[in-house]
Amino acid sequence: MATAKKTTAKKTTQKKEITRHDVITAYMDYCLEHEKTPKSIYKFAKDNHMTEADFYNFFGNFDGLRKEIWNTFFTMTMDVAHKNEEYAHFSNREKMLTFFYTFFELLTLNRSYVLFTLQENQHMMSKMEQLKGLRKHVKNFAKELIQERNENKTNILLERSETIYSEGAWVQMLFLMKFWMDDDSAGFEKTDMAIEKSVNTIFDVFDNTPLDSVLDFGKFLWKERMS
Repeated sequence: MATAKKTTAKKTTQKKEITRHDVITAYMDYCLEHEKTPKSIYKFAKDNHMTEADFYNFFGNFDGLRKEIWNTFFTMTMDVAHKNEEYAHFSNREKMLTFFYTFFELLTLNRSYVLFTLQENQHMMSKMEQLKGLRKHVKNFAKELIQERNENKTNILLERSETIYSEGAWVQMLFLMKFWMDDDSAGFEKTDMAIEKSVNTIFDVFDNTPLDSVLDFGKFLWKERMS
């Protein structure tokens, strides 16, 4: 009499698909947990249950990954801003304020990593290298704002330089980042004040009414420096 053989189904484990977000999160976690940057892509990938190929699907090296983290901060900031139904109707000043407020809220959520990566690279050129993509994004954003303003001016003499304005916005970003890094106020309320005063100042300068705002901003900076 034939007997039926017991068959067992083989369990197949499907490899989790690694995403760009997975790689970025793993890198940021590594830096914070080890208080240093990973040296080997092979070991970094192995420790995070991915292959080197998984890593190279998104980044050529760790430098490219660090740049992409800052690009992601910018992209997420703009995504949040545009989710506000009123954003499209904001003035250029309000759009710039919204951008900076949102950007620094996002930085605050990732403050430990930001402080690590900017303080770990003490050499200024190393710091600026990872900010290259962010610089391009910020300058393009500022150019779009000034282009909108210029389109509404019928007198060419009232138009403003896109190059100067965009470069000023980037310098403003660097100043605010340094201010935020040193800010020890509750909820970083001093950074919020610096954002408001700096944005109002740069717009007032472009509107040819800078004196009161410049003096007010200068007093604020002097007070913070001396406190």
